[in-house]
Amino acid sequence: MTSINRERLARLWHDEVELFTSQRPQSKALWEKAVLRMPDGVPMLWMAKWPGPWPVYVDYASGAHFTCVDGIDHIDLCLGDTGAMVGHAPPATVAALQAQLVKGSTTMLPTEDAEVAAGLLADRFGVPFWQFTLSATDANRAMVRYSRHVTGKQKVLVIDYCYHGSVDETFATLDPSGAVVERRGNIGAPVPPSETTVVVPFNDIAALEHAFATESIACVLIEPAMTNIGIVLPEAGWHEALRALCTTHGAVLIIDETHTLCAGPGGMIQRDGLQPDAVVVGKTIGGGIPAGAYGMTAELQAKVRAKIHLEDIDVGGVGGTLAGNALSLAGIRATLSDVLTPEVYPAMIERATEWTKGVQDAIDEHGLPWQVTQLGSRSEYSFLPHAPRHGKEAADADDFELQQYLHLHALNRGILVTPFHNMALMSPATTAADVAAHTAHFRDAVESLMGE
Repeated sequence: MTSINRERLARLWHDEVELFTSQRPQSKALWEKAVLRMPDGVPMLWMAKWPGPWPVYVDYASGAHFTCVDGIDHIDLCLGDTGAMVGHAPPATVAALQAQLVKGSTTMLPTEDAEVAAGLLADRFGVPFWQFTLSATDANRAMVRYSRHVTGKQKVLVIDYCYHGSVDETFATLDPSGAVVERRGNIGAPVPPSETTVVVPFNDIAALEHAFATESIACVLIEPAMTNIGIVLPEAGWHEALRALCTTHGAVLIIDETHTLCAGPGGMIQRDGLQPDAVVVGKTIGGGIPAGAYGMTAELQAKVRAKIHLEDIDVGGVGGTLAGNALSLAGIRATLSDVLTPEVYPAMIERATEWTKGVQDAIDEHGLPWQVTQLGSRSEYSFLPHAPRHGKEAADADDFELQQYLHLHALNRGILVTPFHNMALMSPATTAADVAAHTAHFRDAVESLMGE
């Protein structure tokens, strides 16, 4: 599918590893100490997936750049896989966090920032009642529990190859016969996913109709566009059909905008006029510190609150001691008020458009069967000749060896892209020069692959 000479790819990979090794002695020294204390020398195992023989250790980060301990400046197009979409250390957020830290970070009591942050989210996403967590994963888990609680049903409907953090019910996929099975790599599943989960392909209305006919679905948990298997955009009419089916069958429609907040200040919900019962956001809303939130319509909030007794409100599996802490709320308020404002989106989207064109032009010039898909300020290339229609199509096009080479080639030229796929994200601080540097790397990498 990719028309790549594998022997040449192996030689190119070897050369890039040697270049990486020569450039990163300080990172190597830190890593050699770290492996004595942490598996693979990283604080979370997925950090071992970066290309190269050891991770790059960061010294400091600001805006759309960071400098590693070897003194190399990097253009950051990963941005914490959306956690730093506003850029690193945005001054307004940093000032608010510093001010709150000296006043106390957590008391299990509300601050004024909580009401303001809830209002900002309500204005953007159109649902009025909000609660706060430390991550979008926590928020998704809460909404799954609440949905089961108020509907009396058990099944969660998700999209094949979706991603919603570490929510157990979402690590499910379809086997060739159409049966629900564990997704590859699922770690320690508590029960077979077929007991908890219904899986349908994205953009398949007939599959939705068949799933809802079972009358077992408590909620639907979706991203409005898929983003973690490559960007897969919704087809016309799909969201409308899903909304109608949820209404008819009494299921809660939860839209997770954690990654699709790149589409605009109110994500795809605001941009496309979607009508969820609940909304989940996380990562970037705190300006880089742990923060998440979930919002509900007035109708759903009333149902939830009516079924939870005050004496049991702290033992039902929703919330945590640090959820809604004062520091997170100060970060959310400042970030939404002063950093990730509607005014910054046009330039972010323009940078993504430039990135998309640069990559697609190089693909076209060399006749590669690849393509690029853009969603607001996020863009991603895939090893497919056309945009994917659903998650399996995107997954089947994956080429880990080729991906690793392209990522290491970028890293050796001072450009960081997300390690899990071929995605670039623009922050308010990303410049046209940053994008041009990626275009030059990508063209050089493609030409190296096409050489004799």
